[in-house]
Amino acid sequence: MTRIHNDPDRFVDEALEGLVLAHPGRLRRVDGGVVRDPAAARGHAAVVIGGGSGHYPAFAGLVGPGVATAAVCGNIFTSPSSAAAMRVARAAETGGGVLFSYGNYAGDVLHFGEAERRLRAEGMDVRTVLVTDDVASAPADQAQKRRGIAGDLCVFRIAGAAAERGDDLDEVERLARKANDRTRSLGVGFAGCTLPGADSELFTVPDGMMSVGLGIHGEPGIRDVPLQSASRLARTLVEPLLAERPAGAGERVCAIVNGLGAVKYEELFVLFRDIAGELSAAGLEIVAPVCGELVTSLDMAGVSLTLLWLDDELEQLWTAPADAPAFVRRGPLRESAGAAPEPRDEETAAVADAASAVPASERSQRHAREAARLIRVAHDAVAERSGELGDLDAVAGDGDHGTGMVRGLHAALEASADTAAGAAALLVRAGDAWSDEAGGTSGALWGAALVALGEGLGDADEASPPHLAHIVDLAVGRLAALGGAEPGDKTMLDAMLPFAETLRQAVDRATALDRALDEAAAAAEHAASATAALRPRRGRSRPLAERSVGHPDPGAVSFAIIARAVADAAATGPAGAATEGTSSASAPKIALTVTHEEEERT
Repeated sequence: MTRIHNDPDRFVDEALEGLVLAHPGRLRRVDGGVVRDPAAARGHAAVVIGGGSGHYPAFAGLVGPGVATAAVCGNIFTSPSSAAAMRVARAAETGGGVLFSYGNYAGDVLHFGEAERRLRAEGMDVRTVLVTDDVASAPADQAQKRRGIAGDLCVFRIAGAAAERGDDLDEVERLARKANDRTRSLGVGFAGCTLPGADSELFTVPDGMMSVGLGIHGEPGIRDVPLQSASRLARTLVEPLLAERPAGAGERVCAIVNGLGAVKYEELFVLFRDIAGELSAAGLEIVAPVCGELVTSLDMAGVSLTLLWLDDELEQLWTAPADAPAFVRRGPLRESAGAAPEPRDEETAAVADAASAVPASERSQRHAREAARLIRVAHDAVAERSGELGDLDAVAGDGDHGTGMVRGLHAALEASADTAAGAAALLVRAGDAWSDEAGGTSGALWGAALVALGEGLGDADEASPPHLAHIVDLAVGRLAALGGAEPGDKTMLDAMLPFAETLRQAVDRATALDRALDEAAAAAEHAASATAALRPRRGRSRPLAERSVGHPDPGAVSFAIIARAVADAAATGPAGAATEGTSSASAPKIALTVTHEEEERT
C-alpha cells in the first residue's frame, strides 16, 4: 500500500518536485518530466526516456551523465502524453537530435510516436528505439511484440553512454538497437501493488503461489505456480533466457536482478547468489552486475532477471562512468566536448507550441464554438457511463478506461473554452490537453484524433459535409498508422472504421449531415458490440485474451458512445432546435456482455 501521499491526483507531480529538490544541481523540473542539470554539451544527441510513473528509479532516477538526458513522466502506470514528450524533448535537445526510448507498451508507442511525428515536422531529428526484452509477453518469433521491463536499463544505459562520449544520433540509435536485440528478461510476482489512495491491490496472487511472467503496470502473470526456493527460482528465471541466447553472442553477460518494490535487498542478494551459480555453470562470465531496484511497480512484491549479452563495444559503454540519482558508475566522467548550451526556458517551449497559430476567419470561429459544444456533449455522455467502462476494462486490464476518458475529455473541454483562435487551433489544443491529462492508449489515440481533425480542418476552411468526411478518414488513417492496429485486433479502430466508412458513403449519397452522422453512429455501435466475439491481438489485454472474449472492447465502446452523442447533438443543431434525426433517448445502449448463447457461438 502507498501510505505517504496528499492528493492522489497530485502524487506524481509532488514526487517529481521532491526528487529534484533531493538532487540539487543534477536535475531540473520541466513540464512533463525532468532534464539533466547542467544540460548536455551542445551538439550531443539527447537520449529521452519515459513512461508511466510508479516505476522509480525508472524513469526520472536514470537521468544524468552516462545514462539519459531527460525523462518524460506520465501518471501512475499511464503513458505520458505526446505534448509532454514534445516539451521534454525540446528542453533536452541541444542540436544533435533526440532518441526516444521506452518500453513497448501501446500507450507509450502512440504518444511518443505522435510526438516524434510532430517534432520531425518542426525540423527536429528524432528517432525511436523500443525496448522489447520480456520473453513472457510474446514468443521468440514475434519478439517485436514483446513489452519492456527491467531491460529498459540496458538500452537506456548503452544509448546514454554513447551520447555522452559524443557519438552522433545515427550511432546512438544503432547501439541502442543492438543492446535491445541482445537483452532478455523474465519476472515473477508474489503479490500485487496498490495505487496511491486505493485500498485494494490491482491483482492478487493466491497464498503459497507466485505469478510467472508479470507485467510492471499491475498486470498479473501468465500462469501461477507454487512458491519456489531461491535456488529453484534462479533456474526458473535463468533457463528461459539462456534458451534465447542471441545469435553470435559470446560468454560475457551483464546480469540485472531487479526488485519490483517490496522484496528486500537481502532477498535479492540471496537470489543473485544462486543466479550467479546458474550462469557460471552455463559457462558465462558476469560483467558489472546490478542487484537492486531499477524498474519497480510501486509496492509490488516481485523480482525479474535481465541478461544483456556483451561484446567489446557494448561492454565499453556498459562499464563507462555514469552519474544519475539511481545509477552511478565510479570513475572520472569524461569532459563533455563543446560549449555548454544556452538554457531553454518554458517561454521558448511556449513559443514553439504557438509557432503554427493561424489567424482564424469568422466562419472558423463559428466552427470552433460548435466543436467546443460537441466536446462538452461527448464529455457528459462518457461521464454518465464511466463506471460501466471501468468495469468492462477491468475484465482484462486495470479498470481505468472510464476515468481516463473522463479526465481526457474534461481537459479537452477546459482547453476549448477560448474559441477565438478558430476550429483548427481549438482542436489541436484540445487534443494536446486530452493526451496530456489522460495518458494511456486512449489518451494517445483521442489526442492524436483531435489534432488530426484540427490539422485537416484548417482555420479558414469551409466545413462542408464532404470535407468533414474526408478529415474523419484522415484522422482514422492517422490512428491506424500511429497504433499499428488492424481490423479485428479488438481495438477502438474496429468501431472507428465502420463509422468513417458509413459517414463517407452517406455523404456521397448527398445525405444530410445529421442523418449521415446518425447512420455512422449506428454502424459504430453495432461494430463495438460485435467486438465481444473477438480475441485481442494488441495492448495490455492480449496476454489475457480468453478473459476478454464475451465482452466488447472498452475503447470501441467509448468511441461508439461519443459517436452517438455527437450525432444526436448534431440533430438538434447549435441553437438546440430539434431537426430530423435520432434522439439519444431512443438509442439503445451498447451491451457490455454477450448472452450465454452468443458466448457459446464464439
